Amino acid sequence: MPGRTWELCLLLLLELGLRSQEALPPPCESEIYCHGELLHQVQMAKLYQDDKEFVDMPLSVAPEQVLQTFTELSRGHNHSIPREQLQAFVQEHFQAKGQELQPWTPVDWKDSPRFLQKISDGKLRAWAGQLHQLWKKLGKKMKPEVLSHPERFSLIYSDHPFIVPGGRFVEFYYCYGHVPNGGRVYYLQRSQPPLLTLMMDRYLTHTNDTAFLQENIETLALELDFWIKNRTVSVSVGGKNYLLNRYYVPYGGPRPESYSKDAELANTLPEGDREALWAELKAGAESGWDFSSRWLIGGPNPNSLSSIRTSKLVPVDLNAFLCQAEELMSNFYSRLGNESQAMKYRTLREQRLAALNAVLWDEKAGAWFDYDLENKKKNGEFYPSNLTPLWAGCFSDPGVADKALKYLEDSQILTYQYGIPTSLQKTGQQWDFPNAWAPLQDLVIRGLAKAALPRAQEVAFQLAQNWIRTNFDVYSQKSAMYEKYNISNGGQPGGGGEYEVQEGFGWTNGVVLMLLDRYGDRLTSGAQLAFLEPHCLAAALLPSLLLSLLPQ
Repeated sequence: MPGRTWELCLLLLLELGLRSQEALPPPCESEIYCHGELLHQVQMAKLYQDDKEFVDMPLSVAPEQVLQTFTELSRGHNHSIPREQLQAFVQEHFQAKGQELQPWTPVDWKDSPRFLQKISDGKLRAWAGQLHQLWKKLGKKMKPEVLSHPERFSLIYSDHPFIVPGGRFVEFYYCYGHVPNGGRVYYLQRSQPPLLTLMMDRYLTHTNDTAFLQENIETLALELDFWIKNRTVSVSVGGKNYLLNRYYVPYGGPRPESYSKDAELANTLPEGDREALWAELKAGAESGWDFSSRWLIGGPNPNSLSSIRTSKLVPVDLNAFLCQAEELMSNFYSRLGNESQAMKYRTLREQRLAALNAVLWDEKAGAWFDYDLENKKKNGEFYPSNLTPLWAGCFSDPGVADKALKYLEDSQILTYQYGIPTSLQKTGQQWDFPNAWAPLQDLVIRGLAKAALPRAQEVAFQLAQNWIRTNFDVYSQKSAMYEKYNISNGGQPGGGGEYEVQEGFGWTNGVVLMLLDRYGDRLTSGAQLAFLEPHCLAAALLPSLLLSLLPQ
């Protein structure tokens, strides 16, 4: 009898284990785009080079009909449909990706915007004009059938036209109570870094459209509420508790758009660890840094993606974005005459600023660092995100810019001639060395440019010149703009990660045009100012430094 009792206990434990595996819900209810046997068989058969291809394909008929036909086909082959028949099934029941979209030119697009005339270098001016044309190529509008038959699409309907990033990314990034990772049903449970409030601020600066702010202020509040309710974590430092935010997506199963890769990676782990892995991968995708040594450090094997632990870290950039958003919300509500709400967000910002200083700031290094919740220490590795609070204006020490500049020098970052590296770790992940990304250049360049320190402003220009030259040279060779660049080899399209480097490309074009607008009278397409040897950088900055020391 004791043996029988032991058997029953073992069965109970196994059942509980299985239940714990099923505890996390799927990313959405669709048994075609988010979970289920059809998704599993198609993605594991690797019919397409990129798993995202399949989950972006519209259905030709109703989903119930697709599922019924698939179920019959699958039963007939003992739940393992041969590849050729599976391919034929998909071709019959699905349309090619992108069929639900049609071209759209932004109504305010002008052929020769005024900022082009500010660019002194003729080659750069011509290039900027070509980049400006790309907005028409990236502009999209949804066809009416996405509204009339939403169940046939993974794309979420929007009445408004939009700009897509390019390449494999043919969806919008939109507010849905929060900003989803993308405008597809399978993205709904993970967000994006919270920058919607900043977008409103840029729009207001350009248009002064207070009525639009009044109409949408509650939508902005919804996004910040999402982060407070779903992504807040308490950190204890020096006997005090601080509330900060993290990336965290407690939803199960492989990511539909990278299904086969996630499933194969999970097979390297014990069954009981697989749901946690998939949740951490989704959190990494939510961060925008999918994937990076940032999320692997501190794990059992920091060179393997199976060690990912995104939700165990408190990221500098996320909390700087929220700090900036809270300040902007306070300003918005003041502008609308709602002082009680303005005070609420002012208080939230003050609390976050204190938390940033206590938990993430490192006085000795002169930078902020991600905080490891499990190991209770900062991650001291270099990432451009370590300086996001400088860009976001979320600091109280007036000497921060000088310290940040010294941090860049001490980290040898200013010796990289083709752009600021994403990290100094070579993991093979796309958000690590040797890749450089446009938004990270912007964080550092504009962070330094906003400082009162002339030396910081000159370094900002030098970094802008380096990045412009890399983008211009690659465009001259390839006639394309890329989502990322390899800066180890004279500047080339980037690589690594889960998919081939993508052309387009929304944020790359945007940062280049912003830098040309800001520094167009000084930037050159030639090498004269672009690549100074490290020992020459100090010489280049010396005149500015001497000027700053002269009596005013």
